[in-house]
Amino acid sequence: QVQLVESGGESVQAGGSLRLSCAASGNANRALYMGWFRQSPGKEREGVAGFYPSGVTYYADSVKGRFTVSQDGAKKTLYLQMNILKPEDTAMYYCAADFRYSGRWYDPSAFGFWGQGTQVTVSS
Repeated sequence: QVQLVESGGESVQAGGSLRLSCAASGNANRALYMGWFRQSPGKEREGVAGFYPSGVTYYADSVKGRFTVSQDGAKKTLYLQMNILKPEDTAMYYCAADFRYSGRWYDPSAFGFWGQGTQVTVSS
């Protein structure tokens, strides 16, 4: 079992920046395939960024060049640095993890562990 706790969500103006954090605990010493997802009211949960144990990263086209996913050296915390935020980035952001490789970093069904989410609101 892995527990994930997100933090860092706030209300910001368009063009601003935020850094989200996802602290992993429990059986988090094993290699984890991790990802950031977001969901807006009435929309499906979508993959934002993926982070594999090898350090390989993946991004949705909508956030490429603006968002950066990283992990601390102890591999206990996953970050999402979000720059040049847009109103369409407004959503609940979730951290997800799994021990298994799926090759589908963007697919919520590929992850078995989820955090409770942190709200990001970007105003124009």
